[in-house]
Amino acid sequence: MTTADKSHVQGMFGRIAPRYDLMNRLMTFGRDKSWRKFVVQQAHIPPQGHVLDIAAGTGDIAFEVRRQYPNATVIAADFALPMMVVGQKRTTGSTVDWLGANALALPLPDDVFDAVVSGFLFRNVPNIDVALQEQWRILKPGGYLVTLDTSPPPKNLLRPFINIHLKYVIPTVGKLISGDSSAYRYLPQSTLEFKTPEALAERIRG
Repeated sequence: MTTADKSHVQGMFGRIAPRYDLMNRLMTFGRDKSWRKFVVQQAHIPPQGHVLDIAAGTGDIAFEVRRQYPNATVIAADFALPMMVVGQKRTTGSTVDWLGANALALPLPDDVFDAVVSGFLFRNVPNIDVALQEQWRILKPGGYLVTLDTSPPPKNLLRPFINIHLKYVIPTVGKLISGDSSAYRYLPQSTLEFKTPEALAERIRG
């Protein structure tokens, strides 16, 4: 990641941190909570397992891990520090450990985690392969890598309506709620330009 890329993404998420959770609920009509719950269920975490939530933001997935696996060790890592500050201030903020980290160079040893989970990470890294290599590196043999992301709408009857939501509704609401129209133009555009679920799954499998 170049300094310019890193600074742009860090700055953007830092600016929208105070209203990030609210906007996620509005953009997804509240479905993001069930998506995160599903991610954790798919990670097959041992009762006292070690879990890394990378690109944790305000900690939604990390807190869901803690809810489902109260005896697990949970680390929430992100390189946008204002996002983590918001997460730490939540009532559950002290139930996970927080780590400032770049997904392309994780400051963590090999083979230590039973699961690595993430939400909306791969759309925002300039090198998916390096991010994947880092996650496989820190996973124990047999560990699970589970990621949540958005992708271009499928070619069906809903596609025009989803495109309207992405291109017009989200930027407008984002400007009203967060005051940052550029961030909420970037986020939908990155979805439209991202890989299909099948292509991302193939990339993860290697």
